[in-house]
Amino acid sequence: MSSTRLPRAELLSSGQIEQIVGEAIAVLAEVGVVFENAEAVERLTAAGATVSDDGTRVFIRENLVDQCLRTAPDSFNLYDRDGEDVGCVGRDNVIFDPGSTAISVFDFSNNSAKKPTTRDVIEFIAVTDQLAAFDVQSTGVVPDDLPDALADRYRLFLALTHSKKPVITGTFLKEAFPVMLEMLVAARGSADALRDKPLAIFDCCPSPPLMWSDLTCQALMDCATHGIPAETVSMPLFGATAPVTLTGSLVQHTAESLSGLVIHQLTNPGAPIVYGGAPAVFDMRKATTPLGAIETMMVDIGYTQIGKSLRLPIHAYMALSDAKSPDYQAGFETAMGAVLAAMAGVNIVSGPGILDFVACQSLEKLVLDSEVCMMVRRLVEGISFKDDTAGIEVLREFVSTGAKTFMTSEHTRRHFRDEVYYPSDVVDRGTYGEWETAGRKSAAERAHETVQKLLDNPALSKAPEELIQQLSGIMTADARRHGLDSLPDWRIY
Repeated sequence: MSSTRLPRAELLSSGQIEQIVGEAIAVLAEVGVVFENAEAVERLTAAGATVSDDGTRVFIRENLVDQCLRTAPDSFNLYDRDGEDVGCVGRDNVIFDPGSTAISVFDFSNNSAKKPTTRDVIEFIAVTDQLAAFDVQSTGVVPDDLPDALADRYRLFLALTHSKKPVITGTFLKEAFPVMLEMLVAARGSADALRDKPLAIFDCCPSPPLMWSDLTCQALMDCATHGIPAETVSMPLFGATAPVTLTGSLVQHTAESLSGLVIHQLTNPGAPIVYGGAPAVFDMRKATTPLGAIETMMVDIGYTQIGKSLRLPIHAYMALSDAKSPDYQAGFETAMGAVLAAMAGVNIVSGPGILDFVACQSLEKLVLDSEVCMMVRRLVEGISFKDDTAGIEVLREFVSTGAKTFMTSEHTRRHFRDEVYYPSDVVDRGTYGEWETAGRKSAAERAHETVQKLLDNPALSKAPEELIQQLSGIMTADARRHGLDSLPDWRIY
């Protein structure tokens, strides 16, 4: 007998979900959404949407939303650079990936943030590549040592050359997508192979409230055209760029997400899309956007329930922190987010390693967070009945044989490795004396030592040299178009 009951976190009733979705549909039809991309507006109007008299807003009727929801797939699989299946995006599967687009990295030696270089980006990829908690990598750090106009495709170039894991990425400029597509096709071997075995997911973010920029509209349509999974990342800020109530922000999030799904599915019905987001409380005292706030996590849970009711794969920015260093605050905000995300059924959880309102990536925190993620992965496995009985036969045998401990039991030998997750030495489970002998180190200090070990002699899944030369040629040619004669030194391993 084998039976597992998955834990679940839910905050909305079915009636409340229906009301929020109904109001969001009404917003699309009556309030409208701004689409700055002319091609997107043409697609929408050709499908029956209407445009305001001043041409600024598009009104989308319920039947068009329903049509596009019917064509959107409920799941898809991601594949690594070698074409190996790394898992389903959707249903009950939970995948963790590091938080992305940090504009600084945490310098543990100086206890401060600094601007990233190419080396920092590669070290981030190297650590991510070696941590089993992350089946997927991200273009998580924005380098500061080359022109901003090249940053999006350069991050993807480094990710594809230094790791075989699938990557969550995105464009900063419209002209970046063709270059990034060329790299992905080169890595997979052909456009058809890339469509059959997705290697990347592109984040596409609306601009709250109720607007899709020219860039993000184009990204949605480009992804759909080429069968590359897109991820709508609605970012309402409660009380600033969205209603201050959690229900009001959920209505806006739903409307923005559905409007993105519509333009995506109109471009290519059946193309894979993820219902995602990065909402946040707006802290009126500090004028900041804490993603580690409990109300932020509550809205994440709410929109996860809504997305699942629409039978869509779910993404959320959780398992991260607004702290400025890998300290106690970083730990509790990250752990709460990771557990709640998994219990809510989020399929892609983006956030590990992140500090300072998604501005900073910390390798030490990434190592610590990998332990959180591994524990959460064990949690979602649940309590399974591995034998015909729950325990009576083991206890009967223990008494009948006169054993003094279960440590020598065949039952223990058979199950102790698959029943219990044993963390790395980053997690202290030794005695007080052992802790003293080891130097009284904090968890962050132990994580820093682990980072150094991972970087001293990294076991990277680097691309074959032939592919590296092909990708390098694509990237170098693009750099020259932007006036850069050569790339920063990226062959550090």
